[in-house]
Amino acid sequence: MAGKSKLLKVVLLGDGGVGKSSLMNRFVSNKFDAQSFHTIGVEFLNKDVEVDSEAYTMQIWDTAGQERFKSLRTPFYRGADCCLLTYAVDDLQSFKNLAMWKKEFLFYADIQDGNSFPFVVLGNKIDVENRLVPEEEAKAWCAANGGSPYFETSAKDSTNVDRAFKSAVQRLRELEDRMDIKPAHGNTVDLQKKSKSNPGCCG
Repeated sequence: MAGKSKLLKVVLLGDGGVGKSSLMNRFVSNKFDAQSFHTIGVEFLNKDVEVDSEAYTMQIWDTAGQERFKSLRTPFYRGADCCLLTYAVDDLQSFKNLAMWKKEFLFYADIQDGNSFPFVVLGNKIDVENRLVPEEEAKAWCAANGGSPYFETSAKDSTNVDRAFKSAVQRLRELEDRMDIKPAHGNTVDLQKKSKSNPGCCG
C-alpha cells in the first residue's frame, strides 16, 4: 500500500508565533515543545495518512511568518496541493492578516481561482484563556472565502490537530470531484452547437 501512496504538498501559512511549527510537529510526531523557536525560512516534514481508504504522504511545508523571510518562503508555494491558513485565537492581528496570507499564496503559487483551491483555516491556541477572536467571526470569514473548512486547534493538547490536517486532504478530494464533473458541461455546449445546425438542415 505504501507504494501507491499519493504525495501531497501542504503549505502552512500564517503570522509568526501562531504555532505553525508546533502544529506540524504535533501532527507528524505527536510532540509539543513549549520552547520552540521561530522558523527561519522554510522546513518540511512528511507524514503518511489514510483518508477514505486511500494512502497519502503529506509533505508539510512550515513557512516563516515574518515579513523579512518573504523572499525565502514564497518560492515554495508553487506546486502546493493544499494550504492551511493559520492564526492564533489570542492574537487578533493574526486573524486580520489571513486575507493577506491568502492573497500572497494565490499570487506566488500562480493560482487564478482561489475558490477552487483547497484552503483550510485553523484557529490555533484554543488552550489559552485570553481569547480575542470569536469562533463565529472566524466561521463567517471562512464562509465569505470560498467556504473553507474551519478547525479550532491546540498544538499543546493536540485538540483537532489530526482532524484539521486530514481535512485538507478531504477538501482537496471534494474539489477534485467537482472538477471531474465539469466536463459534462462541455458536452452540453456540443449539443447546443449541433442543435444550432439543425435549422440549416431543415430549411
